[in-house]
Amino acid sequence: MQIDLANTNALVTGASRGIGAAIARAMGRAGARVAVHYHSQRDQADTLAAEIGQRAQTFQADLGDADACVSLWKAVTERFGRIHTLVNNAGIALSCPPEGDITGWVRGWDATMAVNLRAPGILSKLAVQHFIEHGGGRIINISSRAAFRGDQPPYLAYAASKAGLVALTRSLARGFGKSGVLAFNVAPGFTRTEMAEDFIRQYGEDYACGDIALSRLTEPADIAPIVTFLASGLADHATGCTIDVNAGSYVH
Repeated sequence: MQIDLANTNALVTGASRGIGAAIARAMGRAGARVAVHYHSQRDQADTLAAEIGQRAQTFQADLGDADACVSLWKAVTERFGRIHTLVNNAGIALSCPPEGDITGWVRGWDATMAVNLRAPGILSKLAVQHFIEHGGGRIINISSRAAFRGDQPPYLAYAASKAGLVALTRSLARGFGKSGVLAFNVAPGFTRTEMAEDFIRQYGEDYACGDIALSRLTEPADIAPIVTFLASGLADHATGCTIDVNAGSYVH
């Protein structure tokens, strides 16, 4: 089946690398015009936008800043007009060992919640208003298997933030479906990205591969087609669902 996203516009957060870049690339190939959000990696974002073509443009924002989230949405809608799909992909995974000092732990917790949960909440709020005014739309949140099975002690905040994202997705689906707003959650397992390198260095690749059912770690390219499919409208009656993409390491 050929997914066709022609004449649609999408905002993908955290799209300069990893899962976000793969999603933006796949949506662009399917015909969507893509807003490629980045925080600090402008060169990578520009390169990706150039690869996608004239349909893509880059937008900078620090999603740890609530006002910047609002400004990002405003900038994209001013440039693109109508948005059809919001992909809340951007996230951080800070190692905050529980035996560390409380000040540093709280700082890491707050930073994680700001990017991983508050930013998607703000963007989803703005998207819902926009979608209701313009005939509907789809929100696709990239969560994690950690939302369901938990994570290592240094990543308590990460797991908690991703669990909150699942609840946000379900609440959006239940609350706004009759207004034409669909919401989906994609929950990757351990995925080979730059962000995952810290974990691999800390625990080793054998540990990362030890609990999966397949012969290799999940790649960003394994996740992108699923997001593109959800954006197509072919799975709207699955609104509120979570799709696990974790190589069989956790099925809830």
